[in-house]
Amino acid sequence: MTAKTTHRALVALALPNTVPALITYAMRIVTAMTGNPAFPAPVPQLAAVTAAVTSLQTAEQAALARTKGAVATRNEQRTALVSLLQHLKAYIQVTADANAENATSIIESAGVAVRKEPVRRPRVFAAKPGANSGTVELVTAAAGRRASYEWQFSTDGGKTWVSAPSTLQAKTTVTGLAAGTTVEFRFKSVVKAGESDWSAPVALLVK
Repeated sequence: MTAKTTHRALVALALPNTVPALITYAMRIVTAMTGNPAFPAPVPQLAAVTAAVTSLQTAEQAALARTKGAVATRNEQRTALVSLLQHLKAYIQVTADANAENATSIIESAGVAVRKEPVRRPRVFAAKPGANSGTVELVTAAAGRRASYEWQFSTDGGKTWVSAPSTLQAKTTVTGLAAGTTVEFRFKSVVKAGESDWSAPVALLVK
């Protein structure tokens, strides 16, 4: 059975640190979303975002002119604009989620970037050298809450198999192996509904 992994396109709102850059960034989003058929009714309205940009521009000019109290007003206006952009980000995300197949292009059409949700890759059966010479650590994906695991190893290329102690965890350590030899390992899981087939063997040179 192949483990299923899914990608969800996520909106990446890269807010600039400086006010002039933030103004440019916000207006780029407004321009991209204006008349965009993917966003028929933006929330908040683009007019509100544009008004917030204008207010921030005015407050920034006053701050640069060192008008009394202008810096505090500028900071308030910046916070207001950022809040609107965060809400707009949520709207873009909801719109993209509703059309997952085209989510990436929808997000990019809004003038913002896309980041991918990290994919949790399934843990596969693996063997690695143990802490001591002649030992090998085996680990695989958990088969369930009440599963047990049977382990085997072969020193003759899979012609014969030797059983190691079974475990209730999806990992074990095989000891007493000859250093410098290549050993193959395999496992199977046992659950209430039955047991799996033996896994494909994994080979490792014992240290």
